[in-house]
Amino acid sequence: MRKVRGTKAKKYAKQFLSLVNLDQVPEIVAKLEMVALLMQKERQFRNMLTSPSFKDEERVGVIAYLSEKLGLPEEVKKFLSFLSIEGVLIGLGEIVRYINALYLEAKKKVKGVVTSAVDLPENIKQKIAESLRAITGKEVELQYEVDPSLIGGVRVKVGSTMYDLSIKGQLGLLRDKLIKG
Repeated sequence: MRKVRGTKAKKYAKQFLSLVNLDQVPEIVAKLEMVALLMQKERQFRNMLTSPSFKDEERVGVIAYLSEKLGLPEEVKKFLSFLSIEGVLIGLGEIVRYINALYLEAKKKVKGVVTSAVDLPENIKQKIAESLRAITGKEVELQYEVDPSLIGGVRVKVGSTMYDLSIKGQLGLLRDKLIKG
């Protein structure tokens, strides 16, 4: 059982994307995320899929059963079986993160989170999306959250970039400037 990190996880993610139709990726990834979460939470399930004390045929049989129950395409079943035989299925969560990132890159999309003090009206949400599209040059898939502690304004996180236009954030900047003198 080997850990899968960085470039190895990305390599497996690229292999996955070469097997499936891009339009199928979001639906399949949601199911793979369920499997990864179940592996994370249930030690016996994880051991059944990753432990060398089970034969390859046994693990492949469990994956076939699981794939049938989840309605996964044959290519995905083979991919999961391959990961199990290679001893890297334990890294499924990391591989799925790379699949998501590569999928969004291929679709010229990025994900973002908009946090505001109150629920935003649709016209404001649309303006935020248009502004972010202009800034990033990509289609932005936004998730909206409400955090009353922001007092007012918004905080937007796109990828690793944070735009803090909240009153709480501005007050924090002002405080820092006053402290520095």
